[in-house]
Amino acid sequence: MPPVDSVTVHRPRRWDEPMDPHMTDADVDWLLARMPFAGLDASQFPKSIPLDGVLKNDCRLHRFSPGQVIVREGDYANSAFLVLEGNAELITRPLPPDVLGRREVEKRSWPEALWQFLRPSGVREARNPEDVTPDVELHDRPGTDHLSAASSDKSNHSAGEAETQPTLFLQDFGGLVRAGQTARLVAGELFGEVATMLRGPHGATVVAGENATLLEIRLQGLKMLQRDTAFAERMEEHYREHWLAIHLKEIPLLRFVPESNLRNVVEHTQLRSFGRLQWNADYSKTRKLSPAEQIESEPIVAREGHHVTDLIIVRSGFGRVCQNYGSAQRTTAYLGKGHVFGLEEITLSVTGGNGSPMPLQHSLRAVGFLDTLHIPVECFAREVLPHIRRSELPPNAAEAMLHSPSTVESRERRALKRARSDSESVSSVSGNEEASGTNVQAKAWDDLPSPTGTSFEPTGLLEFIVQNRYNNGRQAMIIDLHRCTRCDDCVKACADVHDGNPRFARIGNHHERLQFVEACMHCTDPVCMIGCPTGALHRDEATGLVRISENICIGCGVCAKGCPYDNIEMVAVSDPKGRPFLDVKSKQPITKATKCDMCSGLPSGPACAAACPHDALVRIDLSESPPLEDWLRRRT
Repeated sequence: MPPVDSVTVHRPRRWDEPMDPHMTDADVDWLLARMPFAGLDASQFPKSIPLDGVLKNDCRLHRFSPGQVIVREGDYANSAFLVLEGNAELITRPLPPDVLGRREVEKRSWPEALWQFLRPSGVREARNPEDVTPDVELHDRPGTDHLSAASSDKSNHSAGEAETQPTLFLQDFGGLVRAGQTARLVAGELFGEVATMLRGPHGATVVAGENATLLEIRLQGLKMLQRDTAFAERMEEHYREHWLAIHLKEIPLLRFVPESNLRNVVEHTQLRSFGRLQWNADYSKTRKLSPAEQIESEPIVAREGHHVTDLIIVRSGFGRVCQNYGSAQRTTAYLGKGHVFGLEEITLSVTGGNGSPMPLQHSLRAVGFLDTLHIPVECFAREVLPHIRRSELPPNAAEAMLHSPSTVESRERRALKRARSDSESVSSVSGNEEASGTNVQAKAWDDLPSPTGTSFEPTGLLEFIVQNRYNNGRQAMIIDLHRCTRCDDCVKACADVHDGNPRFARIGNHHERLQFVEACMHCTDPVCMIGCPTGALHRDEATGLVRISENICIGCGVCAKGCPYDNIEMVAVSDPKGRPFLDVKSKQPITKATKCDMCSGLPSGPACAAACPHDALVRIDLSESPPLEDWLRRRT
């Protein structure tokens, strides 16, 4: 029997909160008559989630004005966009942040934060009714009969975030188009699908052109559409044709490759994936294995001692670089997005710096899921290697390049050209300018990050981080146990700013003096988002933090089960008077997912770190080594 004093509400369901509450059956029929939906096989979709249901509930129609920004480079993707009518322009060069309207996330003022602290509800996991269930009345609002009549109305009533975010127009949009700094996307073309599926940031800014009508498809709907084989294949073909070149340009190693060479690289590049996108299911089993057994269980991408056949570029996920060490293997580095594997071996083999083709000196394995681009050796040597700066190569490879016949010949040609140029100008002035330019240029290249992976010293820490998949964390919580006095001020501060409900406990794995606390790390690859059926778990577009929209959380617990670090908790919620919320049908408690939110609305930032009196706690990015190494160095 439910408690006498309780509040009954409707438990949220999969499609209680459609992405576009104004989408009508007529709109869905209009979409089904157009490609690519007209070519999809409806029988590929389960009866509980039919194709027309995906279009009606997981999609949103937009009409954009010319010059209006649709997606911004660097914003984390939650949805893909399909051009239905008109066109959109993809900006092919980076734009300054102020041009794209970027600004800091608004935080509560100190008086507001203090007021919340002084007036807690005194109830465990208290929620207001509007935070527990969607606004069902909104769904009963009558829609329009067809798209042409509804287009202008939909642009004003796109639901959700669209109504609260200011419209952004790109200045001098026409000038960019005239200058050839855009690529046109026409009806039938899809963009943002790769960033959405890989839960990463958009790689380019896209701006609306003339008469731009687009369909936004959120992650949950995109996953369902991929059940149709033809649609999945079309997505890969579209990526190769329109986006692969852009993503290759983002890799520092390839940024000076001429357009004609890059087109040949795109033609020969292979797209491959290793491991499962939902790698958390496998990790729940392999985490109990010994380090050696865990390494052996990871999918092999390239094996030590084999001849190198491709330059491997990490597009998403993480890879473990390891080397034979006695009868076992030792981890030497891990690779993340943009890192490459096999560069030194390819360079030494092509230049003859090793006397003969050099086999791979390390193995590469997928840590969970690894999405890669493979450029064949012959293509890389012909189209890319001549355009790489020596300062960006490993030392042995750079030395080999310096003495290779082609490099010597090229250097002689440049010296002759420079001598001719010097003879036509005042030698002293030109010499000073040249020396100054060279020094500035050399300094710039010295600041470039290494493309060949991330490693920590000592090696034991690296093994520990990769073994426990902490390299996935962008906001990991680490405690220096040599400074920590176990006062628990960090936990108390967390509870104070969350109405008496702490979002972590001071527990977690140890490595020597460091404790890795069980608190949401806002991962680079947040696998918890994969199974969320409503999109309640999503990325903040500006900060990349993983957020929860509680009003559409149905309490299924998929995210909590999917988090490989056990950092999400399901809790029963009550109203501010302490009365539990119960489902009106089953009379069962209403539960919601909770986790660390990085105190994103507080002026002080994370309360846990701000409250530590001994500077023992830090929130830190473990996807790269410098942040942790610098923090440790300051403590020695």
